[in-house]
Amino acid sequence: MDDKPRFVIITGLSGAGKSFAIKCFEDMGYFCVDNLPTTIIPTFAELCAQSTREIRRIALGIDVREGEYLAHLVDILQELKAKGYPTAVLFLEAGDESLVRRYHETRRRHPLAGDGSVLDGIRAERKAMAHLREIADRIVDTSGLTVHQFKELLVDFYGATTSRAFTVSLVSFGYKHGIPYDSDLVLDVRFLPNPHFVEGLRALDGRDAAVREFVFKHGESRQLLDRLKDLLKFLLPFYQREGKAYLTVAIGCTGGRHRSVALVEELRSFLEAQSFPPTVTHRDLDRE
Repeated sequence: MDDKPRFVIITGLSGAGKSFAIKCFEDMGYFCVDNLPTTIIPTFAELCAQSTREIRRIALGIDVREGEYLAHLVDILQELKAKGYPTAVLFLEAGDESLVRRYHETRRRHPLAGDGSVLDGIRAERKAMAHLREIADRIVDTSGLTVHQFKELLVDFYGATTSRAFTVSLVSFGYKHGIPYDSDLVLDVRFLPNPHFVEGLRALDGRDAAVREFVFKHGESRQLLDRLKDLLKFLLPFYQREGKAYLTVAIGCTGGRHRSVALVEELRSFLEAQSFPPTVTHRDLDRE
């Protein structure tokens, strides 16, 4: 049984946060599918169990748009459990006032509103989803939650058993070639003394001992490195706790060959010692 994929069914009221929840589950390493017809779920479970991808955590979004398929969900869940698939139901809801406000802010139509008001649709949906609320393992009212509080709650409930790695990427780059588009943190080190203007260092790069010795013999370079280490040591555990899957730290100098590369190499060793082994890319090292 322990080898079988684990399922979390994310359901509840439209506008209560299902789409956001699915994104959070994806960040926690779950294989996520939204609005899979309920009658297909047992077959889908068997395919996942046999997959070479070793899919072990699955989150399925189910809502009132399932229509006639929704009536079969309780039986489907019982079938999954009978076949040994650990299954939990998360039901998301919110107060009428919160749901009406969210629909007005997004200018979307409620799926059950028809020719009536949003409130009519909400009341009809509460009735249609009542049987799922009754069997839910967890009911979360998102009325007063910020997106950050909501994500933290989901991580607390469902992230503890996941082992998805928090990946830190270090990227050196040259400003004259543009800032990496996927950067989370960007640092400009063009104020540091430049080995490019030193005879014998221009043809080398920041991985060479001579270049690194030149860069870090200056007090401002050593101070910058120490402050960067302190900053990352402070920030990374909080990013990890937030459930962030990736963090890209980009360090740029003029051409992306000397100062930025030297700093990235120093930070590589530091992060490895902090149990955050990074992936390292020297993007512009081979550019002219």
